[in-house]
Order: sequence, then C-alpha cells, then structure tokens
Amino acid sequence: MRIVSVVGARPQFVKLAPVATALEGKADHIIIHTGQHYDELMSDVFFSDLGIPTPDLNLGVGSGSHGRQTGQMLERLESDFERIAPDWVLVYGDTNSTLAAALAAVKLHLPLAHLEAGLRSFNRRMPEEHNRVLTDHASDLLLAPTEAALQHLDNEGLADRAVVVGDVMTDVLFKVRDFLIANPTPARIDAPPGEYYVVTLHRPANTDNPTRLRSIIEALAELDRPTLLLAHPRLKALAAQHGVSLERGAVRVHDPLPYPELVATIMNSAGVVTDSGGLQKEAFLLRIPTTTIRPETEWMETVELGWNVLANDVAGIADAVTRPTPAPTDATPFGDGHAAARVANELMRYSSGTATGHE
Repeated sequence: MRIVSVVGARPQFVKLAPVATALEGKADHIIIHTGQHYDELMSDVFFSDLGIPTPDLNLGVGSGSHGRQTGQMLERLESDFERIAPDWVLVYGDTNSTLAAALAAVKLHLPLAHLEAGLRSFNRRMPEEHNRVLTDHASDLLLAPTEAALQHLDNEGLADRAVVVGDVMTDVLFKVRDFLIANPTPARIDAPPGEYYVVTLHRPANTDNPTRLRSIIEALAELDRPTLLLAHPRLKALAAQHGVSLERGAVRVHDPLPYPELVATIMNSAGVVTDSGGLQKEAFLLRIPTTTIRPETEWMETVELGWNVLANDVAGIADAVTRPTPAPTDATPFGDGHAAARVANELMRYSSGTATGHE
C-alpha cells in the first residue's frame, strides 16, 4: 500500500512523527512538504529529536494570501499525486496545505483520510475552521481525536466514515515528557521551577489590531511572576509596526523553542497563556493550568475539566492566570498515547477498492 502524507507547518511535522513510525514496514510512505511555512526551527535537530523522516518532496510554496497559497499548492499536488498514484492521501489538521491536498485528492478520485477530523471552534471567521470543515466533508476516512470530535461529525452526518483513534500529539508529548523526566532540561528563563508563566500569541484577532495587542501585553506585564513570551517573528514585526513594546513589566521575550525545550519549559511553569489550540491541549496533558485568550476553543474538554479558562476579555486575564490550581483529574479525553498505531491500523484496513475515492 502506498500512502502520501501532506504537511506544511511545524505542528504538522510533529503530528507526522508517530504516524511515520507506525507505518514503517506496513506501507510505502511518501511525505510531501508544501513549504507553506518556513520555520528556522525545522533544523536537522528538529527532525532527529522527534524521529521525523526527511520529506521526499518539498514544494516550496511559501507564504501568500490564503487563496493564492492554496491554489499554488493544489496545482503542484495534483501533478505529484498523478505521478505517485497513492492508495491513500493522509492530511493533518486544519492548514491551507490540508485543504489543498484534500481538493487535489477529490479531483483525482483518490481516497482521502483526515487526521484530527471533527474538531470545531464554531467560529467561521477563522480560516482554520473553514479548512477543517471542508476537509472533513471531502474525506473518505475521518480519524477523530476525541469523542467530542466524533459527536460533531455525527451532527454533520459523517459518523459512518469516522472512527476515534485518539490524538497523535498525545503520543508525541508523552514520549518527550518521559524523556525529559529521565533527562531534565532547564527552562529558558531565569526563574525557579513553578515560578514563571509561558505565553504564546499568534492569532490575527490578538496580534493585528494595535489596541488589542497593546492591551494584552499590558495585562501580561502586570502578572505576579516572570512571564516568558515566546514570540514568533511575525509577532515581533507586528509589534514594531504598531509601536508596541513586548518586553515590559513581567514580560521576557524569547524566540520560539524547539519542541522538547518547549515541553520542558511548560512542565516547569506555573501556568500557560496562549491562543494556540495545540498548546492548550499539551498544557492539559502536563497538568499545567492554562488561560486561553480566545472566545472559544476546539478542546472544550480542557475547559470542562477546569484546567483551561477562556479569557477573551483582556480585563480577565490576570484573574484567570492567578486562579487557584484546578482539581486533580485522571481523565484521558485525548487518548492513551497510542493513537498513531490506531491510525496505521485503520489505513491498512481499507484498500483503494473499499474507500469511496469520490467515484
């Protein structure tokens, strides 16, 4: 069996790592990197630390408007798919790379599987929401990470092609966590363990409006512990453009960290503040209290279990961050760390003759 994985951004490569391992010896697995995001942190060390195979193809599409970027990827993926003739096209998450690969597979009548199917924020202003909904409705096999995701798919009439496999990011996180427990790594901040916060901001709703960005930074600056802001180059550029000083009060600015260092830094923190979907979940898995600067989340389980609080109103950030530690829980809504094996098994259960392939 020949399976093509299409990825385009660093988080997707992290999700790819355990899947690639699970497919070893079971399928001819070809990896296509669209080049949607250029990320300096995707070095040789990044690939070796997580056991990620080097992509077989790199389309080098680069940045651009959503339509232009998706169109360029669609054109190039279509010709590659025709040449490779895969039995499955496997797409990950909710990026433009995911949607472009889904469209290319549909047009060529190739079976399509979507990993992280069924996630919903119900915020149609987010490009990611459009990408995930459209991809789900185009797919032949929907690999849902949680029971809640499966329920969303059922509500949309897609349950007959869906299965809960768990979340592959849980696989990765548990592997890295266990390594770090055996091989402690210092955090990238001059503060004792448990005496600092970690922050990431990247969503346009929080970064593109000068007033909004300034008010968020002001709230972070007033926190009661040193606060490590892992600032992507885009955030730094926008802050400079807006005349917003990121490093003020409690805030200490640092470049984004390689994944193992990020996990180590979160593990030793007092809390996480973020607008990232993935980081909310990772903090929960590490049992670190999280404050999410968004009006909604795809990972409602983290909120329902008390480990995540939505604080879209900037005035509520400080109270949310400094709230009492949540009640302990042994809940495992995101799986047991063996999702990738289930993904491989589900793909192997079907051949191109049994998947619909949109005929």
